[in-house]
Amino acid sequence: MAGEDSAAGARRAGGLLGSAKNLASTLIAVAQTRLQLLANELHAEKLRLARLGLFAVAAIFFIALGIVMLTLLVIVVFWDSHRLLAIGGFAAIYLLLGIAFGVTVLTRATERTRLFEDSLRELAKDRERLSS
Repeated sequence: MAGEDSAAGARRAGGLLGSAKNLASTLIAVAQTRLQLLANELHAEKLRLARLGLFAVAAIFFIALGIVMLTLLVIVVFWDSHRLLAIGGFAAIYLLLGIAFGVTVLTRATERTRLFEDSLRELAKDRERLSS
């Protein structure tokens, strides 16, 4: 009888220890999944920003080259009659565009980003599941 009680107690202790190990294993697996999701989001964001930067640099280069050529064309056309007016007009246009783009950059820099949104949503779901 004493042997049966100790065997049942050992099973219960092993069951409790086994449950704790299973819980720990599950929590580690959930954390690993969330970290993998976070790493995937970081990698995707890095690729997106690199691609966006490359296209932005190319666009800025060719637009600037086109603007310089157009400016030179207009100045050459008006060289004999109104060269100072042409140069001043283009300078004013460039300054206004620079200010407008600067304001746009400042506005966009303060906007909220969507980085880690999926990870945070999944962590909130996990917390909700664990609390219920």
